Amino acid sequence: MLVIDNLSSRYGRIEVLHGLSLEVKQGEIVTLVGSNGAGKTTLLRAISGVQPVSGGSIRFLGEPIDRVAPHLRVTRGIAQVPEGRQVFAPLSVEDNLKLGAWSRKDSEVATDIEGVYATFPVLAEKRTIAAGSLSGGQQQMLAMGRALMARPKMLLLDEPSMGLAPILVDQIFSIVAGLKRQGITVLLVEQNAYAALAIADRGYVLETGRISHAGSGRELLNDKRVREAYLGM
Repeated sequence: MLVIDNLSSRYGRIEVLHGLSLEVKQGEIVTLVGSNGAGKTTLLRAISGVQPVSGGSIRFLGEPIDRVAPHLRVTRGIAQVPEGRQVFAPLSVEDNLKLGAWSRKDSEVATDIEGVYATFPVLAEKRTIAAGSLSGGQQQMLAMGRALMARPKMLLLDEPSMGLAPILVDQIFSIVAGLKRQGITVLLVEQNAYAALAIADRGYVLETGRISHAGSGRELLNDKRVREAYLGM
């Protein structure tokens, strides 16, 4: 579904991604782990189009997209849940969800909103409440629901467990696993490496803008170097 080949990206003179290559197959959960500053968020931003690339290529469903405008990547099937949720705080929960469907022309938006409420029942209870008044966990659910309203083929998730209580972290990862069962491909960036690799089909470890390790989720969980560096074991 996604093939990244020899990708480079920079902020001004500082190159952050250095000839990075990876792939994501349809129906997979693929996890990216690595320390802060390794380039994980930059990679997701490059895929969604809000971060320019300076070299290499990105292909989605067989077509090059590295020169395609960000809003057109959404219509092709890529949606990103950004780090820090980034909900529209003054707007209601339901209006945030409607904005997630801005690119759609079909008549099933209302049906899909009810589908989001079925996945995240707490949002149904707060549908008329301003998004900024939600708890951190509820805002994360809203950000995920908003992205799902675009009916993505691939969902880019950036640190969905950041700042959440452990019980909510478990809930979020359970929902991510459920998205795979619905046929949505997921590329997941996550500091909680153990939880992320536990649900991943495959994973990549980024170190200073390069892939240092790759394998199945289980293989990376059992890799001594990965366990010592990222799992505290």
